[in-house]
Amino acid sequence: MANPWLGVSLADYEGHMNSAEVQQLGALSDLFAEALAFRYPESVAILGIAGGNGLDHIDASVTKRVVGLDVNPRYLEAARQRYSRLSGLELYCADLAKTVVHLPPVQLVHAALVFEHAGVGLCLESALSLVAPGGVLSAVVQLPSELEEPVSPSRFHSMRNLKPDFSLIDRAWLCNTLAGRGFRRAYQARRSLPAGKGFWMGIFAQV
Repeated sequence: MANPWLGVSLADYEGHMNSAEVQQLGALSDLFAEALAFRYPESVAILGIAGGNGLDHIDASVTKRVVGLDVNPRYLEAARQRYSRLSGLELYCADLAKTVVHLPPVQLVHAALVFEHAGVGLCLESALSLVAPGGVLSAVVQLPSELEEPVSPSRFHSMRNLKPDFSLIDRAWLCNTLAGRGFRRAYQARRSLPAGKGFWMGIFAQV
């Protein structure tokens, strides 16, 4: 069965995420900026890079290598065109729900709203395998809302196809699981969103 993300255009995804009733694109960009400021990494990997939201925050004089992974090759091509100024940009097409990625590790791995779609099996293994010694993992998860569906309704109907594979991630479980893998929480942040939703970001450093 084809990954449902292959049926969602980048225009639909970004339109949905930036719509008045969702307003998540800016919040995700801001949280990525916080993760960069926490580590000032020479290398970073973004799981589920889509069109490159947040890459504007990268200081090319500091971060020399930027790895982006996504299941949709059209997203990757858009990111490549938008951020051609980043000389160290590496883009890879991979279904993180079905495969563990083996690439040279980086100082910061950023996974925002990825585990909800790709699960915490192979995708989490990829995230951890990409963290270099002394590096950190930043994970952004969506907080539950009593007022709104996990995937907010909008006029971008293709986004509805993502609902069956979307599962909220319990942040306490995530913290405990990562602690068991040798990662302690070093930082956390929270962002409020429309309709009672919110994001939580935890940055985990190797013990």
